[in-house]
Amino acid sequence: MLKLAREQILLGQSVATKSDAIALLAGKLTEAGLVEAGYVDGMLAREAQHATYLGSGIAIPHGTTDTRHLVKSTGVMVAQFPHGIEWDEGQIAYVAIGIAAKSDEHLGILRQLTHVLGDEQAAAQLKEATDADTIINILTGATAAKEVQYLSLADFPADDRDQLLLGAAARAKSAGWGDAAMVSALLASDPAYLGEGIWLARAQAAQTGWVLATPSSELRAGELPVSAMLLLCAADSGHLPQLENLAKLAAAGQLATLAGGEGLAMLQAGPASGLSETFTIINPHGLHARPGAMLVKVAKEFESDIRVANLDGSGEAVSAKSLMKVIGLGVKCGHRLEFRAEGADAEAALKGIGEAIAAGLGEGAH
Repeated sequence: MLKLAREQILLGQSVATKSDAIALLAGKLTEAGLVEAGYVDGMLAREAQHATYLGSGIAIPHGTTDTRHLVKSTGVMVAQFPHGIEWDEGQIAYVAIGIAAKSDEHLGILRQLTHVLGDEQAAAQLKEATDADTIINILTGATAAKEVQYLSLADFPADDRDQLLLGAAARAKSAGWGDAAMVSALLASDPAYLGEGIWLARAQAAQTGWVLATPSSELRAGELPVSAMLLLCAADSGHLPQLENLAKLAAAGQLATLAGGEGLAMLQAGPASGLSETFTIINPHGLHARPGAMLVKVAKEFESDIRVANLDGSGEAVSAKSLMKVIGLGVKCGHRLEFRAEGADAEAALKGIGEAIAAGLGEGAH
């Protein structure tokens, strides 16, 4: 979890250029004892490789892998520029978040920031904020709506359907979605059979999310198979799109796919359509800003709708043409990304993406 103190927030700053903004942030990172003085050169070098503008008025300048030895401790500094700075051609940044990271810790920071900053309203509030607490609350998610969460419980050693439901409920409780009363209510409920071995249980909870639990051996409930238990924890209406996808999967005869390794991705994306390919990321430091931006650039060269899911992460399928969404997947070296393209040039798109990934996304093959 990103933690910020008031002294990390630089309100109402005014500088002439992007380089001046980076120098300001690097200086503050140095003063805070997070980096050595030379770290600014790495931040400027990163910008020369590829601008770190994310969109929605937000930039995230940070150093190169070659300057990580200058980082004493992972941390951030946030500078607000109410009048804006041209970060890249035609791209105006109102908030710049200077990041110092010793290793891949910055991917976790980026993931949290991109989920928060993907909200256009939040970005406007950051621009107009007049106090540090407002910026802290926005960046740490205190004022942001909670996103739907997803958890997987694979190969759970259950003897029957009720034990599988208990495992899913305990998983949700351990994640802080609900309490013991929620678990008790679920165990007293009667899950609905959706078909094709898929069961659905539902409970009111503090956090909207889904748990997909699969048994380690074949189970039956009476005459019906138990291939997977879907647990819906509902705190608001954020779960409605996934319910619609369930209906579509049922209509397409694809419910059974939920019991596979990509079940959560299917829940979020709905019935499979178009073409798909899975590629493994070879970049030593995962999809940080530069390779992430290169991936998005390649995806944007094609007209097809292209979505990507991190099979070694949450499984959530997002637009491959959004840098915020791609970085938000928290992709590390060795993670498998499933791309699904739908459109006239879908085949060419998947081929181009595969070649770009194999070539290292601008960082060279390894």
